[in-house]
Amino acid sequence: MPLYELTPNAFRPISQASFADLKVRERDDLQRLLRKQIDVLGDELYVLTEEFGDWDDSRRRIDLLAIDPQANLVVIELKRTYDGGHMELQAIRYASMVSAMTFERAEQIHEEFLGRIGEPTEDARSRMLAFLGWEEPDEESFAPDVRILLVSEDFGKELTTTVLWLRERDIDIRCVRLRPYEDGGKRLIDVQQIIPLPEADEYQVQLREKEQVGRKKRAERYDVRLKFWEGLVAIARSRKTRHANIKPGVANWISATSGIRGLGLNYVIVQEYGIAELYIDRGEVTENKRIFDQLLARKDEIEKAFGGTLSWERLDTKRACRIKHVIERGGYRSPESQWPEIQAEMVDTMMKLEVALKPALESLGM
Repeated sequence: MPLYELTPNAFRPISQASFADLKVRERDDLQRLLRKQIDVLGDELYVLTEEFGDWDDSRRRIDLLAIDPQANLVVIELKRTYDGGHMELQAIRYASMVSAMTFERAEQIHEEFLGRIGEPTEDARSRMLAFLGWEEPDEESFAPDVRILLVSEDFGKELTTTVLWLRERDIDIRCVRLRPYEDGGKRLIDVQQIIPLPEADEYQVQLREKEQVGRKKRAERYDVRLKFWEGLVAIARSRKTRHANIKPGVANWISATSGIRGLGLNYVIVQEYGIAELYIDRGEVTENKRIFDQLLARKDEIEKAFGGTLSWERLDTKRACRIKHVIERGGYRSPESQWPEIQAEMVDTMMKLEVALKPALESLGM
């Protein structure tokens, strides 16, 4: 958006310029000024050093390295170009290189920095502690994360797309635009954080926190199901059933072949109950329904051999079919002390189902 001066009679446009036109240099001007007034970037930061490159076999340097009030390290990369170049890639490298930095090392580089700019080096620790609000160094709480702040005259589409993708993966990376203007010999700078938009930042944080909670719950659910299947497969192995050599997974089902392609003997576990079933899916709807109908024609015989009723699900709106029995004793959310009984009943049910189905499956001639 253009910049205007509000006069009594009109909005007077102010000419947009470029750092190149204004002969503003990256290191000698932008970096030098931001080092002294880092709050211009709209964030509460404390600069530890500039042109930092504490690694072997590399001439690369971090333009500015800072900390925030949460003791996170902040890598600040500056460009005076209109598209930002590949600064996000550089910044990611730098972030990984400093991620293991300790408070002790940060204090050392800050001492060196203060010495270079002519300030007392003995103040390094006290300045850092005062900014963090700490009484003494706390290595465990220092640098829990590394944030990235990209600062440029503008940003190209490739860069902003990359930054948005990284933010979706919980990388704290931001873009601040410094747009220069010239007005009658005066040089003006419009400073705007464009990613994330300040108005949306809190909302996006809430979304990320919600997703993190969701991922944690899913991981917990996967762990519980894996443990449940390990116990069930152990019982199946002791009874030498078809599922004896199945590798337990985190899904809510495990399957073994019935001896006929596309006809699987499946265990299913949900929170409140378990299932033993024959799942019919040979890849083609008509064939699946034909096989189901042939088995359904022998329903009385099969259920008599099974010793109880079964649920016959033709699933006309779907490709597959199933014949199942629900084990009501419990599911994976039942107390773990009850799992052996649930698992044993599921294995017993599957063994009975397999025996009951065997003559009908053999009659299919497949």
